[in-house]
Amino acid sequence: MTVNVVTAAKVVTPGGVLIDHAVTIDEGRIVAITPATGTADHAVLTPGFVDLQVNGHDDINVATMTEGDWARLRHLLLSQGVTSWCPTLITAPTSHYAERLDHLQRFTADSASGPYVAGVHLEGPFLGALAGAHENVPLGAIDLDWLRALPDLVRLVTLGPERPNAAEAIKLLTARGVVVALGHTAATYDETIAAIDAGARLYTHCFNASGALGHREPGPAGAALTSDDVGVSLIVDNVHVHPAMVDLARRAKSRDSVVLITDAVGWRSGHLGSRDVEFRDGAPRLADGTLAGSALTMDAAVRNAVSNGGFGLVEAVLAASTNPARLLGLDDRGEIVVGAHADLAALSDDLHHRSTWFEGRRVHG
Repeated sequence: MTVNVVTAAKVVTPGGVLIDHAVTIDEGRIVAITPATGTADHAVLTPGFVDLQVNGHDDINVATMTEGDWARLRHLLLSQGVTSWCPTLITAPTSHYAERLDHLQRFTADSASGPYVAGVHLEGPFLGALAGAHENVPLGAIDLDWLRALPDLVRLVTLGPERPNAAEAIKLLTARGVVVALGHTAATYDETIAAIDAGARLYTHCFNASGALGHREPGPAGAALTSDDVGVSLIVDNVHVHPAMVDLARRAKSRDSVVLITDAVGWRSGHLGSRDVEFRDGAPRLADGTLAGSALTMDAAVRNAVSNGGFGLVEAVLAASTNPARLLGLDDRGEIVVGAHADLAALSDDLHHRSTWFEGRRVHG
């Protein structure tokens, strides 16, 4: 591969923003980051974004997409700067997952031109008591045998900590290398802390489908915000979470413990699973107004976090790239450092996406 040099007025690294620098790429890796002279090619250069929760985009649903949809979805992700992601399956009858996971396994083999598929996120089926737009949520204890039979493609599982055997399920999954998140839950503070102690490492879309944050009963959000052992993901679309609460989460957590996600769905299809959805008041919703995922893009999430969520640029990029990569064990993606994969996103001064590189190849813009 020919050596490639990308220059930017601002290069966002974990240590801070480098002014007027060049990133040199060879064989798909970053080999140097040096001062640059002359007019920069781009305004802002960040690592490619890592989205842990993508149910779909536009009119494409991950669970039912065709080969043509797969190609379009990859393009839609690259067009917002996403270079690594987790296709996400919402709750369905447990008997439906084998076929859907086999379907995704065939698609994910085709990711050489990006974005990188880090593994599947199962948001369910064993959620807690606040199902939100999910349906067919099984009742009672988590089926441990079902979890044992999951293929290695599954990388992240969201479950409810109030389930009778949640701790056993968390230990089983973490022993297999699966990251466990907690979500859609009305669990108590103590139940949530017990799940974190068992190995859960993320609280899915903090504040949404969550027990209330109270001064006498902190609930699951209170447990997640005050525990150093768990991160929180946030849907920063100015609809799901008030900017003041986004800022609260940012202030409560260390800068390496906040993750920006889209929770995007194929809302233009008019369906989420078997339920009808429509875009209303800034987000996809069920007929009764229940939020049903988002129409958010990752560059917009970064932009919103900076413009009204209290984040600095470096902090927002950590949450969109570095932190989710580290959560998944992707130690050579998600940051602009020598030796990392050259997965990059160029943004305008006002943080709108302009171009994307995947492993050193410019693949969009």
